[in-house]
Amino acid sequence: MVKHNNVIPNGHFKKHWQNYVKTWFNQPARKTRRRNEHMVLIFDDFSKRLGFASKFTSELLLARQAKAVKDFPRPAGKLRPQVHGQTLKYNMKLREGRGFSLEELKGAGIPKKLAPTIGIAVDHRRRNRSLEGLQANVQRLKTFKAKLVIFPRRARKMKAGDSTPEELASATQVQGPVLPIVREKLAPEFVKVTDEMKSFGAYAKLRVERTNKRHLGARLKRAAEAEKEEKK
Repeated sequence: MVKHNNVIPNGHFKKHWQNYVKTWFNQPARKTRRRNEHMVLIFDDFSKRLGFASKFTSELLLARQAKAVKDFPRPAGKLRPQVHGQTLKYNMKLREGRGFSLEELKGAGIPKKLAPTIGIAVDHRRRNRSLEGLQANVQRLKTFKAKLVIFPRRARKMKAGDSTPEELASATQVQGPVLPIVREKLAPEFVKVTDEMKSFGAYAKLRVERTNKRHLGARLKRAAEAEKEEKK
């Protein structure tokens, strides 16, 4: 009989576990292969579709570049809001969100039904929790609106709101991130150490304030009782 309250030996060893191990050492090579296999030949037919000279010539492009060429003259991606990450760990980080809230679109003077048609992502579920975030995204929309070039659906039939022929001729496509988010780098502030700073006892101050916080309720109670006794 075995001693003490131990686990009874009952091992079932997997004899062929090596056959079921899966590795991904070929991942970098497959990434390169996917890019090379999806090379497509794009022909320069934009001049026929848009009615003016295109800036793209016939060339061999990768799949990601081909998407940008296919969407020309629209940007390769949508404009998205700048938001803060969730939870205490990431809430200091600025990143792109899913879409602009209806309140942000209203502040920028852009109808919610027009926004998706001009390359603006909309998320009707989002709620603005801070005035700073709302103002930042409203300004982001206004900047985008000022730089936006709207092409006519038909080259010979201009409508209100369409850009002028001069603006159309000088338009360039944004292939990278639309208005990339710029994260501010906080630099430390240096000050001269004074005699008052040197003589200040930080630890003693913390202990005194800790004691004051612990005895605050009792002191308020004693003060109220003393005031009550004086009235008698």
